[in-house]
Amino acid sequence: MPWQPLPRIAFAVATYPFETKNENELPLEIGDDLYIIEETADGQWLRGYLLAPPSLLAGLTSVKGQPLEARVFSGIFPRSCVEIREVLGDSDENSDNSSNYQGDDDAPQVGSDSGKSGVALSVRKSHIRDLEHGGRSHRPNGAVLGGMAPRIPELKIREPDAPKPAAPVPMLRLGDETPTSTMEPLIDEIASCLREWHSTNFHELLLTRQYDKLDKVSQLIQTLDLSRRQFLHNLLTTREYNALREKTVWDLVRGNKLCGGEVIVRDPNERGRVLTGDDSVVEVTKLQSVMSLLDEPPQPHVELSALHHLMVDIRSFAGSSNEPTTLVLYLVSKSIGGTLTTLSESYMIEVPSGGTMGYLTRNPQMRTLFTDLTSTDIGDGPSADSELYLIVKVRSPQQIVMGKPVSRSGSFGQPNTPFSKDKPPSSSGNKTSRRSLMWGTTRSAFSRGGTKLDALSEQPEERPRTDNLESRDGGYPPSTAGSRAPRASIDGLQPTQMLAERMVGVGVLSLNSIMKQDEETEHVVTVWSPSPKFSTEKYESTEGWDGLVRDLLESKSGHYEKSRRAERLQIHLKSFNSPDADALIKATPTLLAGISKTNKMGFSGAPTKPRSDIYVTLTEALLARQNLISRFGASATSISSNMHGGNLMVSLEIRRQSGERIEDCIYPSSNSEPLTTWRSFAVERGEHWDQTLRLALLPADVSTAHVVFTVSDLPGTPFAIAYMPLWDQQAFLGDGLHSLLLYKLDEYTQTAQAGPTGRGGYLSLPWSARTDSSEVTGPLATLRVETYLCSTRFSQDRIVLGLLKWKEGPRDEIPSLLKQLIFVPEIEVVKLLSDVLDALFGILVEYQGNDEYEDLVFTALVRVLGIVHDRRFNLGPLVDHYAENKFNYPFATPCLVRSFTRLLTKPTESETARKLRATLKVVRHILKFITHARGQQKVKEAGIGITGGTAGFTRHLQSIFKALDSMMRSTAPVLVGSQTLAVQHFHTWLPELTGLLTTEEILHIAIDFMDSCALVKGKLVLYKLVLIINYSKLELFAGPEQRSALSANTVRWIAPHWGRTDDVTEQWKEQVRLCCSVLASQVDHLNSEIPDYIPKIVGSYLSIQTTELKPKNRFSLLFPTTYPFPSKQIAGEAVQFDEALIELSAILSALSNSPNGMQLELAAEDLTSLLKNTLHVYMSILQGEAFPSSWLSVYIYHHKSTMRTLQYLSSILLESFLPDPDEAEDFDTELWRMFFCTLLKLVGSGHLALETFSEQKRRAVWKIAGDVREHGAELLRRTWEAIGWETSPDERTRYGLAKMGGYQVQYVPTLVGPIVELCLSVHEGLRRMAVEVLQTMIVSEWTLSEDLSVIQTEMIDCLDGFFKDKTMTESILQKLFISELFERFEPLSLIQGDPLYSALKNLIETIAEFLDLLVAVHSGDNTSEASHLINRLQLMEFLRDMQKEEIFIRYVHQLAALQFDARNHTEAGLALRLHAELYDWDPTRLTPALQDPEFPEQSHFERKERIYFDMIKHFEDGEAWSSALAAYRELQVQYESNIFDFAKLARTERAIATIYEKLAKGDKLVPKYFKVVYKGLGFPLNLRDKAFVYEGSPTERTSAFTDRMQEQYPAAQILTSSDVDSEVEGQYLVISALSPHRDLNHQVFQRARVPQPIRDYLLSAHAQMFSVSSKRSTNGPVETHYAEKTVYTAAEPFPTILRRSEIVDVHTIRLSAKETAIERIVRKTQEMTAVEKRLEDDDEEIAQLMVDAISISVNPGSESSVACYRQLLPVPKSEDEEPEFDQQDNAIKMALIDHAIMIKRCLTSFARSSNPVLLKGYEDSYKHFLSTFAPEIAIFAPVQPSRDNASNTPSPTWQRSSPIAENLSPDAKAGASTANTTSVVEEAAAAQPISMKQRGTRLSFLGGKKKDSQQSNGDTSSLKQTKNDSDSNSQVSKSRVNPNRRSIFRSQSSDTNISSNPYAQSTQHYPNGTVDSTIPDWAIDRSRKSKEVVDIFERDFDRSNDGGMGFNSVRKRLSMLKLGKKTSKPNGFMGGMNEE
Repeated sequence: MPWQPLPRIAFAVATYPFETKNENELPLEIGDDLYIIEETADGQWLRGYLLAPPSLLAGLTSVKGQPLEARVFSGIFPRSCVEIREVLGDSDENSDNSSNYQGDDDAPQVGSDSGKSGVALSVRKSHIRDLEHGGRSHRPNGAVLGGMAPRIPELKIREPDAPKPAAPVPMLRLGDETPTSTMEPLIDEIASCLREWHSTNFHELLLTRQYDKLDKVSQLIQTLDLSRRQFLHNLLTTREYNALREKTVWDLVRGNKLCGGEVIVRDPNERGRVLTGDDSVVEVTKLQSVMSLLDEPPQPHVELSALHHLMVDIRSFAGSSNEPTTLVLYLVSKSIGGTLTTLSESYMIEVPSGGTMGYLTRNPQMRTLFTDLTSTDIGDGPSADSELYLIVKVRSPQQIVMGKPVSRSGSFGQPNTPFSKDKPPSSSGNKTSRRSLMWGTTRSAFSRGGTKLDALSEQPEERPRTDNLESRDGGYPPSTAGSRAPRASIDGLQPTQMLAERMVGVGVLSLNSIMKQDEETEHVVTVWSPSPKFSTEKYESTEGWDGLVRDLLESKSGHYEKSRRAERLQIHLKSFNSPDADALIKATPTLLAGISKTNKMGFSGAPTKPRSDIYVTLTEALLARQNLISRFGASATSISSNMHGGNLMVSLEIRRQSGERIEDCIYPSSNSEPLTTWRSFAVERGEHWDQTLRLALLPADVSTAHVVFTVSDLPGTPFAIAYMPLWDQQAFLGDGLHSLLLYKLDEYTQTAQAGPTGRGGYLSLPWSARTDSSEVTGPLATLRVETYLCSTRFSQDRIVLGLLKWKEGPRDEIPSLLKQLIFVPEIEVVKLLSDVLDALFGILVEYQGNDEYEDLVFTALVRVLGIVHDRRFNLGPLVDHYAENKFNYPFATPCLVRSFTRLLTKPTESETARKLRATLKVVRHILKFITHARGQQKVKEAGIGITGGTAGFTRHLQSIFKALDSMMRSTAPVLVGSQTLAVQHFHTWLPELTGLLTTEEILHIAIDFMDSCALVKGKLVLYKLVLIINYSKLELFAGPEQRSALSANTVRWIAPHWGRTDDVTEQWKEQVRLCCSVLASQVDHLNSEIPDYIPKIVGSYLSIQTTELKPKNRFSLLFPTTYPFPSKQIAGEAVQFDEALIELSAILSALSNSPNGMQLELAAEDLTSLLKNTLHVYMSILQGEAFPSSWLSVYIYHHKSTMRTLQYLSSILLESFLPDPDEAEDFDTELWRMFFCTLLKLVGSGHLALETFSEQKRRAVWKIAGDVREHGAELLRRTWEAIGWETSPDERTRYGLAKMGGYQVQYVPTLVGPIVELCLSVHEGLRRMAVEVLQTMIVSEWTLSEDLSVIQTEMIDCLDGFFKDKTMTESILQKLFISELFERFEPLSLIQGDPLYSALKNLIETIAEFLDLLVAVHSGDNTSEASHLINRLQLMEFLRDMQKEEIFIRYVHQLAALQFDARNHTEAGLALRLHAELYDWDPTRLTPALQDPEFPEQSHFERKERIYFDMIKHFEDGEAWSSALAAYRELQVQYESNIFDFAKLARTERAIATIYEKLAKGDKLVPKYFKVVYKGLGFPLNLRDKAFVYEGSPTERTSAFTDRMQEQYPAAQILTSSDVDSEVEGQYLVISALSPHRDLNHQVFQRARVPQPIRDYLLSAHAQMFSVSSKRSTNGPVETHYAEKTVYTAAEPFPTILRRSEIVDVHTIRLSAKETAIERIVRKTQEMTAVEKRLEDDDEEIAQLMVDAISISVNPGSESSVACYRQLLPVPKSEDEEPEFDQQDNAIKMALIDHAIMIKRCLTSFARSSNPVLLKGYEDSYKHFLSTFAPEIAIFAPVQPSRDNASNTPSPTWQRSSPIAENLSPDAKAGASTANTTSVVEEAAAAQPISMKQRGTRLSFLGGKKKDSQQSNGDTSSLKQTKNDSDSNSQVSKSRVNPNRRSIFRSQSSDTNISSNPYAQSTQHYPNGTVDSTIPDWAIDRSRKSKEVVDIFERDFDRSNDGGMGFNSVRKRLSMLKLGKKTSKPNGFMGGMNEE
């Protein structure tokens, strides 16, 4: 298949999936990005690269916050599966385009995302340049090139042998717009976001284990993906789409916040598109603030008049009953006090026999809509404190028997056709037919009915009769109810059986939360019944229990259980929000078609439709035994004993006066048919019915009808009657509870009127128990009934009724009626609003001219209209409707005008002021009446031929406003209330004047009123500003003339309330904010006013900027148009912002973008200061002071608008501020500097560096602002050239510059930094311009001073600052600007030896090196921690060389912080030393303050001292004692000999002592060291084949270190031997352990008893040489023993900053026999000591090991015993002569002594042990030990001769001279005596025991009494006596410290450190070497110690570990070195110490 290369690379997207069959094919998925480079001859197949999404694994090595690298694959694929979107340009055809980018959204983008965005960086430079110049031919909306042709037309086929193009870099595509994006922008926005989150954030959350966040993001992604598909498939309604857009926009906001990104503003009202720089800045700012600060859109404040509706749909019901069941549903409200109020009518559902209903049939009768609930009802009002519940009552017919109150369980098992003589009345006429339609006849699985229950309920009951605690559900079957056999009742009658309905259960569901959500919800309601049993179980709300059940259902036991009759009720609920239920049903046919409404009882506001409903609630009957029933014509009597009260039922009818029944007027529920007679369900005596009925009567019947109740006790006939008239005292019966008297039903009371005899008729009897008659007759039987009138026709208020019939009543009552109207409840007025208004206007017209009547009517009218402001009633529309349609009183106008004017003329009188305030709230409606009356008046006048009366009326009207103006001008405090109300409502009055006055006249009234408010103060100012905003909103003033008049006046109105001020108060800030809102409302129409506003905006901004801004938790919504301002709580942490600054910056931006321009030349202020202030404000905005820079959209918007402003300002500067060179002194340097700084800040802003952004942000920035940098570069070129002067021809030739020098030279050091930053930009146009400016600066500087060091310094400072917080881009890595700078100076390079060129070369080389170092440190892709530190150190070295001290110090402290964070404390201290080295110990020289890190101005000494303190702390934390000591010693010298601060010196000495103490007590002080060799080509050159020593922690094992290295180099293979070829592929680490090389000539080997940790510390401090043994020979004669070691020398001693050091030298050494001996003895001692420590574990194996080791050591014949090395020591020639020992001999001798001491110690512990192995070992080895180590024993435990104890001579006597002192050179002797003071002290006091008596005197160093200084040497009795005391004393001494004795020996000493050992005397040694057995071994050891004065000083170091043997006490007996010496005089020093 011949392949032809394409002339240009094509970019395509896969539109169809492709599965591969051959190896070289590319699998495609829909949406894959492809770059095509070749095609076949027929064009059917293409070859190219597939850009696949990145792999999650790439996240392991990615840089935080950067997108993952894409994966690239190459191969072939069919043409039919892809769609070519665009062709990437390869020519410069578009290079003349002024922009570097295409203007379209889909333009290409230059550069690459730090090398992270794709395949490779090997893009040719020309290619980048072509791309930048838009060389990519673009096809809009991705249309296929050339239509549907299979080939790619327009592409000239390149020659087949031409080279293939390089693999393309995936472009930073700015707009991947799909064809749908114009219609539905969110489709592409979602795709862009999801791609970005996947590539940039997802892996980060996963790898950092932020699973909660990850879960949220993944849910969001699923939601957004679903939304995107919904947009794509286009199947939703417009309303659903609008909701989806809003939700999607906020989902994107939430996602970006979760992923830590900036918030991009997309406007749901603009179909979700990104708002750009061409949209309204006010809108962008509003949306940005809300989206950035809140988690959801702020909901507009819902007026409480909005009505809520609830759909309730019964989905299924399951119960176990053979009778039909009735469900009654209604709503109740429960207040906090606990009172229940029924809110709605009832809705009834009939469940057929079988007790089950399911999903089988859906019928409108199973669902209802509860309508017209207010916000207060649902608990949503501001002060709502009520809860809303749905109540479900379950009723069922039950058989009853006369003579016994039945249980509530009814007859479960009764046949459906009982012996009933009566059926309960049907509550609806067509119930049977409805049942047949609705209910299934088969029983479902839910039903518990059936044979088992039947059998159960037929068992006879044997309980006593009186037990009435039966279950309503049938815990027990009812007595006799189930039996067929007749049984005598109480009265001996046959039991009669019948059915009566009872309430058997109730369910409750709380609705508050359901009403507030939009979603549909399903709930299961649990039905509860009274329980007959006492139950201890708790009711849980999870089971559906609610305490309300107790209020609704009585239980005699007080306990409840889940009903078995009605198990569960499943209901489906949905709430709606609509002002009109009927309109809602019509608008929502899918859900609500055919639904029945259940009305609220009462009005939810002002009634808009006529309604006349009377509600009667039957509550209870008081028929207890003691109640007396009333009689006709006789006294009350007791109730018949036949009335058991077990089945009380009430029947109800409505009758006229005549007793005639009114047919079909009773509605038991909202969905039932009307009844003529209604019957209640049955209750027991004392129980409640609580049943509500609705009566619907004709108006004529209401005043004459009455309600009749009859009460019967089933199955008996009715026995009592009561009645209630509906009309009472000329008005409808008052709402509330009524107690109706129950009369005995007899011939007198069974009719309404008197019978033929003239007697009787219950209407002649009193109907209500008005007075309490119980005192006379006892309590009367009553029926308690509640009534409630809900009618727009009848009133219950006599005043309203009197007003409505004012014509019929007496005239003199009218004033009193009008006065009393104020006390009428609002609802009474609202219900009959039209009638009341008609009555008022009727009276007004009737009595016009009568001031008293006019004022009374006016006051009453104001009272009625005032109800408009009552939020319970939405009355406004009704008043307007009345005024427009029903009002017809043409002569009311003058009366209303006169009354209003009278009020305004005396506004200060208290009574008038109160009326005036009420009037001002309703002037709008009064004006509406005046207008309509005036119109009707004109018609009437025209009808009778009168015209031209308008002038008088207008004069009257204007007099009102004149009076109002004068009231506003008054400053009387009493008027503030009236003035405030006038200002608040004035704008509502103006539209009402349109019928009376012309627009011009109205405008004048408005302007005059505002002018009259000029003097207002306080909050009135704010209301005044709100009024201006409301003026702007009026349709009335929408015309251009009115707008311009308003705009012109607004300048004057708002001027006093903002601008520059020194007193920024909260009120002033609120004024500024409202001024901004005023301008926002007028901004589109401003012109000549702009120059007046700009100084005010700038002044206000600068004033607020100077105040302290604090973070806030509440956010006030921007550009408020009301006061107080609405605000919202901010979730999470407080955010720093200031609403006033945000609004000011937005308004400034809006004015500067105005088509009319800023027109600053016309401003009244001084232009120079105005320009400076304006630039200052813009600089502040760009620095993110007005709002956080994470508010991306608005921040980028300001970049664009600032660019426009700067272009405008530059024109002013060039025109007015660029003096001629002759007047150069007039040049305003500061102004131009501010201009350039702002411009450079703008174009250098990181927020415009598209190439560094993620995809979503890149698209947004490009859409909002376009290419600001290109315009900036152009502006920079114009202005910079303008301030330069013309160059001479010679200069032009040398530098190629047309303009240079001049005013430019003034900006050389200051602007170099910002210009260099621009040189680092990827944007080519900007970079080239910056390089050009830099060239002029270099030339100018050279011309002036012939030195470029100033520029170099600035460049280094700038680059350092730039790298601190900027992302690295391609141009930095490639150092593009350096080559470009060289290009600019190319003509100079041709001139031989040009000094400028050579200086330039030096400058550029330095900068290039600095850049490389910075890139190495900041690039973040270092292979290891060590290489990162090396880069830092190299950079720091460079900075030190360049004398950039401040930057150097910052890096030092960064390095210290890095090491500290890594817990490398020592290395942190070493880093700080680099800082300290910059200073001298000079207390007189001052050094300036530092910002980072923070240091105040101080002297060199203070600075260095402070750093030393930090340094030492790090050293101590890292246990680098040697480094800490060195630093302390340096401080010690300075305190002692420089500043003479002895207090600090003392502290330093104590600190040093503490360190020595730690050293003495410590263990494991030496770090571990490891050798690491880097092998293999996988390592970079700076590591490959090199070996390093690494430092580990003292306890680190080799395996742990290996793991650590493996973490650093995951790809490396770890080896233990170095047999790896250097040229092998991959990475290999050869790791082995090393130990510090021990110098066997060290003085420590010349001393015995030095503890092992101290010996290790001394030998390995500052280790630089390390060794490992390679060969050892220890067989044969000792003279032939040797060892070989490989010694490695590191480059620098440890510790080092890097914790590693390169090995610079390797050599092998051979140890001589003596050296081998020293090393072997020391090692053997060390190993056996380690085993000894493990003996305490009682481990048999260890014990045997120790015994074996000792037996070998003490065996004189064993070759392995170290004792054989004694042969190497020189033998004395004669007995008297001492042998001459050299250093090695002495070292062997000391090592053997240590070994012998160790064995002695072990054997002593063996002897005390109970372990048989150890005891046997002791017996076997002890005698061998004494013989084998006799010479050593003689030295460390010599035999003491007896001496004269009475002698007070302090001089001790020696037997033998010390071998050391004689064999050392004089120098060495001096060294020995001074270097180890301890030994000298020990010598001086060897035979000088000190008793406890000396304690008091020895506190002084001046010596004490000597005469009692010695204790009797052989007095054993004294030993025994003091034993216990001294033991306790030694314990005390451990905890007591004497602070006065700290500095001599550098260790903290204790005053009781004098030996208090009871055996502190010379031990008696016997000639044969045995020891007196009466003294225990441990005592011998302790008594020996008392001979050593050094014990006084060292006891602090050595606390006893076991049995009195001091820890490491061996090292204390250095005196043994001298014990064999002959008698000699002590020197003065020794004597002095002894005296002490």
